[in-house]
Amino acid sequence: MTALAERGSAPSTPEPADPHPSRPGWVRPALGGLLIATAVLYLWGLSASGWANAFYSAAAQAGGESWKAWFFGSSDAANAITVDKTPAALWVMGLSVRLFGLSSWSILVPQALMGVGSAWALFATVRRVSGPTAGLLAGAVLALTPVAALMFRFNNPDALLVLLLVLGAYCVTRALEKASPKWLALAGVAVGFGFLAKMLQAFLVLPAFAIAYLVAAPAPLGKRLLHLLGALGAVVVSAGWYLAVVELWPADSRPFIGGSQSNSILELTLGYNGVGRITGDEVGSLGGAQSSGSWARLFGSEMAGGIAWLLPAAAIAVGALAWLTWRAPRTDRTRAATILWGGWLVVTGGVFSFMSGIIHPYYTVALAPAVAALVGTGAVRLWRARTHPIASGLLSSGVVLTALTAYLLLTRESTWLPWLKYVVLLLGLAAAVLVLVSDRLPRAGARGVAVLALIASLLGSGAYTVATAATPHSGAIPSAGPSSGGFGGFGGQGGPPGGGLRGGMRGGVGSLLTTTAPSAEMTALLQADAENYTWVAATVGSNPAASYQLASGFPVMALGGFNGTDPSPTLAQFQQYVADGRIHYFIGEPTEINSTGGSDSAEEIAEWVAANHSATTVDGVTVYDLTS
Repeated sequence: MTALAERGSAPSTPEPADPHPSRPGWVRPALGGLLIATAVLYLWGLSASGWANAFYSAAAQAGGESWKAWFFGSSDAANAITVDKTPAALWVMGLSVRLFGLSSWSILVPQALMGVGSAWALFATVRRVSGPTAGLLAGAVLALTPVAALMFRFNNPDALLVLLLVLGAYCVTRALEKASPKWLALAGVAVGFGFLAKMLQAFLVLPAFAIAYLVAAPAPLGKRLLHLLGALGAVVVSAGWYLAVVELWPADSRPFIGGSQSNSILELTLGYNGVGRITGDEVGSLGGAQSSGSWARLFGSEMAGGIAWLLPAAAIAVGALAWLTWRAPRTDRTRAATILWGGWLVVTGGVFSFMSGIIHPYYTVALAPAVAALVGTGAVRLWRARTHPIASGLLSSGVVLTALTAYLLLTRESTWLPWLKYVVLLLGLAAAVLVLVSDRLPRAGARGVAVLALIASLLGSGAYTVATAATPHSGAIPSAGPSSGGFGGFGGQGGPPGGGLRGGMRGGVGSLLTTTAPSAEMTALLQADAENYTWVAATVGSNPAASYQLASGFPVMALGGFNGTDPSPTLAQFQQYVADGRIHYFIGEPTEINSTGGSDSAEEIAEWVAANHSATTVDGVTVYDLTS
């Protein structure tokens, strides 16, 4: 043991001085293999999920038919109401629909390619600081995170959000090398467009980006502050231009802003999709505020299967990297990377853990790049320093905790590969013991230990990821796992895409989030004389409307937006549409929607229709002909 190790100080692990290190010959084929494997994992059998989230698929369909619907993110091509997000993710899907036609593949393939791009960008980011081995490991961990496989095979905005945030981290890493205001501004642009994908959630990485640059950029403090101000301006411009355009656009010539109560994108940004997500005070939501959270939420039954597998290892990596760089110069790039990724993990994970508003398990995909980067960087740096007892002890502890976490998570899946948890635990314990003595083994033996530790650490999450990819997912709230198809879904595994709400508003919250395929008889009814109407039908809620729209191929008005609680249209507006002969059918029956202070317009419309028009039943669905 070295004298330095005997004194108990952190080992010296010099980082590459060259910010553009040459790649060994094995790196390019290894990277190619990683990206090809990731593409196969995310693309294989992709169409089994049908329309996946019909809410966004219908909006992509609308964007493929109408440029106005594409720009605003409208739910239908006739531009009644928008989705309840800014539409950057829909821009990608809408363009794909225009180029390749409407299909499950044209909607979902862009998401899978974003997953491959995220793995590539993460490799490039980590490699610049810790070398290609750490970059490859980080990319593999990201690809084999179950919630990543879930969302990169689904059409929610999270796929684009993750890609843009990882690109932002890459730009910050480049900016840190030479205190480049250009690269820092590009990071701001990436985060700003991340806002256009999923609004304020994108800004959760900003504290980590800013602190990393402020601490470690090789420039005087005054210049660092000026560079950060410039980057903040880039964020404001790249995110704010769209808000300004929509807010200044005449309201009577654009769709209603879904998710708001005042037809305002600023209200949507700061309220329903902003502060309301933290406090639970979301006007128009159907669930109400949740009880106080804790860090345990990430390890709870809903979220753990998607993200918890390597969270303990990532936490150990933060502490280990801080120890390894404790006495390093201010500009040390490994410490800067630790601040960047560790801050990303702590801030985003903390918000997810303690927020009282709407939160779904798949949100945790935003944690996956930080976990992967920390694990990749920490594992490689500790392995190189394993002659030090603290380094080998931390590395061994990470393997043990990862194996134990996997064992506990797999215990919850009592009928799925029941033997796997024992294999993972035994491999993990064996690898952890061997790591402690790996510095005394010959080079080939040490490499064998490294491979064993890698297999033990990724076997559980990898198997769960493959199972997630092999399971069709649909509905509004998908979740990772071998049999979790999400909240609601289409009839049968990989059944025909589309959806419908049997009985309109009947069935409460679950009905508003559920999509099932309309019958052929119902679809034919909507398609008859469809060209004579602006909307072939109207129904309460965006998910039911999306079902009928995707099946018929014609616009269907979503009364009240996603939750059925937006004041769009009002009863008077709907009555005028009917008087003008613009809507053919109303689908559903009136009932009460229990919301947190949202509009009652959809309920009033349903009651008015029932009182003034005769109902018929088509294959079990109540239909009112508004032209009779």
